[in-house]
Amino acid sequence: MSYSRVCARAAGLLGLAALASVAALPALAPAEAEPSYDGLWSVVIVTKAGECDPAYRYPVRITNGNLGNAGSAPINISGKVAKNGAVVVTVSAGDKSAIGKGRLAGASGAGSWSGHGNGACSGVWEAERRG
Repeated sequence: MSYSRVCARAAGLLGLAALASVAALPALAPAEAEPSYDGLWSVVIVTKAGECDPAYRYPVRITNGNLGNAGSAPINISGKVAKNGAVVVTVSAGDKSAIGKGRLAGASGAGSWSGHGNGACSGVWEAERRG
């Protein structure tokens, strides 16, 4: 075989190998990891308007994107965190309830809330991951 035919054949094989490797990349690349917000979080709720206590702090546990009370305070916490970090939560105790919205990113988050019932209040919340 002549030198030019060997080079042409090698170039063809390299081209096929390159195409095969490009085609295999999506199959070999790891799936993009979706953020997991599961774990223990500490949430500070600050009142900006209304006659509620100035601030509250609650431990919140997120399991499979579902929020729940992780402490012993007699309150109900329910809600969801989406894969993009968007949070919608309801906190209630007795005849009072509040709805919060916001976003988690990494190990922290923030948003706003508004209350219903006796002495409706509103404010902001901040969260940080504890575990």
